[in-house]
Amino acid sequence: MSRPTPLRGVHEALGATLTDFAGWLMPLRYGSESAEHKAVRQAAGLFDLSHMGEIFVTGPQAGEALDHALVGHISALEPGRARYTMIVDSRGCVLDDLIVYRLAGDEFMVVANASNYPRVAAELTERSGAFDAAVEDRSEQYALIAVQGPRSRDIVGELTEADLDGLKYYAGLPATVAGYQALIARTGYTGEDGFELFVAAADAEPLWAALTKAGEPYGLLPAGLSARDTLRLEAGMPLYGNELSAELTPFDAGLGRVVRFDKPGDFVGRAALEPLRDVPPTRRLVGLIATGRRVPRHGYPVVLADDGSVVGEVTSGAPSPSLGRPIAMAYVDNGVSTGLAVDIRGSREPVEVVELPFYRRKK
Repeated sequence: MSRPTPLRGVHEALGATLTDFAGWLMPLRYGSESAEHKAVRQAAGLFDLSHMGEIFVTGPQAGEALDHALVGHISALEPGRARYTMIVDSRGCVLDDLIVYRLAGDEFMVVANASNYPRVAAELTERSGAFDAAVEDRSEQYALIAVQGPRSRDIVGELTEADLDGLKYYAGLPATVAGYQALIARTGYTGEDGFELFVAAADAEPLWAALTKAGEPYGLLPAGLSARDTLRLEAGMPLYGNELSAELTPFDAGLGRVVRFDKPGDFVGRAALEPLRDVPPTRRLVGLIATGRRVPRHGYPVVLADDGSVVGEVTSGAPSPSLGRPIAMAYVDNGVSTGLAVDIRGSREPVEVVELPFYRRKK
């Protein structure tokens, strides 16, 4: 049985197509996936992200506990700032990718993916045992609403007196939005400027309504999981379960930069990851653009076009509304960059290898 978010009634009233995602009942689309995608690129989109997990780590040694538990140097964060990081196992393989917010000197919020946050909470609890720190999963208490797109600043600015212009990327501040207490974070998963609003679950519906009203003059549309996926794919952002998994290290995904060997103390996975820091992985994550109209999908083999030899695998793929062509991310063998195709049900469909991301917003 899929769990509803606090905004289920809103999605049903809007006629959304609902689907199970990581055990949650989520809006797949409200109407046209392409229209929702383009609204985010050109104006703004409104997303329900309440399926994400919010885990709090507090106490005098909360920063040191997170330094030990995660690959990043979390204790170096200034209050009000956020950092993208990962939690890995003893083999150095990724259990989840995370964003950590330092809310105060001894208070951190770890935001984990919907399918993983119970495990992340359990791992953080175990790994923090030797530190003067407490771990509490508060996911049930929160809703998360995102406003993403070039007009997001205008829309959220209609409802708050917070200094949005002074809020840096990967930073957050507590504020009142439409009369409701929220943490406003300048983060997102679309490749556009935008804000993620962490609010009490009970405030989700009235805040969504206020944002919808404020966004009407700016072209705001509600946007579902389908648009979120094509937006993040165009932006080259990894998705856990696709580009990241418990069988891949951060170095496999080209994200070795998030592993901080220079921080004080040991951390879980360090012994496994340290030998990999200067060793090129056998495969690399690349972008693919199809020359035809058929779409490379997750799990499809990447092959040599001339003889069909398998040299990789697609991790994510979809039609790109911005490029007007099918795109994909894939792991391919090092040294292979031309003459490739994707095996789509027995047919070799030629693709071009490109550097990620496919799309960069105008500053």
